[in-house]
Amino acid sequence: MQTLKIENIKVGDKAELQRCFSAEEVTAFSRLSGDINPVHLDEEYASNTMFGSRIVHGALASSIFSTIFANTLPGPGCIYLKSENKFLKPVYLNDIVDYQVEVVEINSERKKVIFETRAFINGKTCIAGTAELYIPGE
Repeated sequence: MQTLKIENIKVGDKAELQRCFSAEEVTAFSRLSGDINPVHLDEEYASNTMFGSRIVHGALASSIFSTIFANTLPGPGCIYLKSENKFLKPVYLNDIVDYQVEVVEINSERKKVIFETRAFINGKTCIAGTAELYIPGE
């Protein structure tokens, strides 16, 4: 595995990933997290909420930013220090979600990189936020 180097990261660098979540994945996440809110698990209950149908846990939907960070930009070895997300629209089961991260600030002395994080469904923002990562390389 190649060691990460902060000097290889530039403001404006971007990475993207597309993902959707099945009912089985939402149920598995519920078991792992302990979040058994029926809006995620019970279609009859969810149909009587403002959402009208089951929705994906916000924590599950936003976890894909971590996938991008660990696997693509900045890549293996980075440490996810902080995130802030605003959930603007619900993610429903089987929605195709386009995730994007973009480097907006680099602090080379402290080995920290700030990203803008966004997720879209049909071109409309459903999650908007920021993330701070530590780059442990030399």
